[in-house]
Amino acid sequence: MRKPSARKGLNLRWLEIFQLCARNGSLRETASETGLSISTVSHHLRSLEDHLGVALFNHARRPMVLTPKGHVFLRDIDIALQTIRKAQAEASAGDLAEISYLRLGTIEDLESDVIPDLAVHLSHQMPDCDFLYHTATSHEIIEMLRDRELDIGIATTPPDRLRDLQDRPLLRDPFVIVLPAGVEPPLAEVMKEGFRLPFLQFSSDLMIARQIEAQLRRVGLSLPHKFECGSNQTLMAMVAAGTGWTITTPLLFSRAKRFQPKLRMQPFPGKRFSRTLSLITTPDCSRMVLDIVNGRLRSALDAQVIRPLVETMPWLENQFRLVDGDSEDQS
Repeated sequence: MRKPSARKGLNLRWLEIFQLCARNGSLRETASETGLSISTVSHHLRSLEDHLGVALFNHARRPMVLTPKGHVFLRDIDIALQTIRKAQAEASAGDLAEISYLRLGTIEDLESDVIPDLAVHLSHQMPDCDFLYHTATSHEIIEMLRDRELDIGIATTPPDRLRDLQDRPLLRDPFVIVLPAGVEPPLAEVMKEGFRLPFLQFSSDLMIARQIEAQLRRVGLSLPHKFECGSNQTLMAMVAAGTGWTITTPLLFSRAKRFQPKLRMQPFPGKRFSRTLSLITTPDCSRMVLDIVNGRLRSALDAQVIRPLVETMPWLENQFRLVDGDSEDQS
């Protein structure tokens, strides 16, 4: 490796290409992602290494492997590029009408009422903006944010750390039980083995299913189940048909409007627990855009979901509510 070059300054494009190659471990994938040729990507990397006078990758390995100095450089460059991107986003977002691109991901739980309201509002606030709207599980949304494939995500706050992502808690959504409308045993009896209706549960790969299972383990319960499904609407249909009961949340119950006359929602017996829905963003997301999305979501959640349910089920007061502050206890 030759000595560091003094003829030209550090190129921002070199740093971005280096970061992508370190993440992808492949010149080909980086070329595909950036629209550049493989030779151009390789040239940018070599130019950066020549400028620094150090080898950042072991070029003899496939997939590409960072050298020890490359690992140190990547750590510092990640922080630097996040700061640069955030500054660029803030500088370009002085006027919402000037924003040209926004990628938003959400879980299906808000899709029927709240997200359409948000989409209409954003289209009026940012008339020249191109929107990408993506629906996925909480886990998938968080991974897309980490890979910078989304700018803002609405998802269940995971139990593990979000690392470089940032979150604003939105909604405390307590877990409840839902029974067929005509079934009215003491709630404690529902949770006992031998109850005449089987437990219908969310698919075990979903975050909500893992949260329910963790709470049941904490209180020493193991519920045999007959049916497992990733669709809230299907679970509600099964309960409404009298084939079983389930553990869900008021937000999900509110989506099942066509089945509600045949359903009975009750507090979870014993120790209560909840999930928190949050706005999760990349560090470079414009604060102005985040504030607009946050404000509209809160308004829509309160008017369209929380107040109508609390009016009909007063026991949800102070349990099913908007969250203020930076964190929320999920237990």
